[in-house]
Amino acid sequence: MSTVEETAGGETSAWGEVTPDAARRLLIAAVEAFAERGYHATTTRDIAGRAGMSPAALYIHYKTKEELLHRISRIGHAKALEILQVAARREGTATERLTDAVSSFVRWHAGGRTTARVVQYELDSLGPDARAEILALRRQCDAEIRGIIEDGVASGEFDVLDVRGTTLAVMSLCIDVARWFNVDGPWTPEEVGALDADLVLRMVGAAK
Repeated sequence: MSTVEETAGGETSAWGEVTPDAARRLLIAAVEAFAERGYHATTTRDIAGRAGMSPAALYIHYKTKEELLHRISRIGHAKALEILQVAARREGTATERLTDAVSSFVRWHAGGRTTARVVQYELDSLGPDARAEILALRRQCDAEIRGIIEDGVASGEFDVLDVRGTTLAVMSLCIDVARWFNVDGPWTPEEVGALDADLVLRMVGAAK
């Protein structure tokens, strides 16, 4: 199933900021190819072919294959950070905010699993400068979840001995959905989001 078919107005709409249309088509083709074959096994010819373009046309919009991956990763991480920031800064208790953050983050990884798989698992394919930029965005994502957990501990809602370790566990649970979620499987993204939010509340010892 292609990225377009997979999300039907969800994932593809996330690339609306990529212009012109040819650059957007190439980026979507790269997401599909990287998710299917891996970054290193994918050639620029593969990407151009999926987009219905010549390899020479690709270089008009992207100097290198890594530039494509970097742009995909930057846009994806920025969206992930936005999702967490909205949840973390909403009105409500730490329990409500953590529930919102986890369920929203999981839905994003499930509903856009092709993109999420590339964004989350091809980090080491980036060069040093690009990798450093993406790592900084990842640290901001971690900080949003950690902040909610710290608020919950301070308010007495959560019983957590190791906030940093728990943050890592929560992020891992959410991100790993991109590895296994199947759009033809027994659960919807919303159901997985609700399930994982419940598991995380148990993890932090939230009162029921």
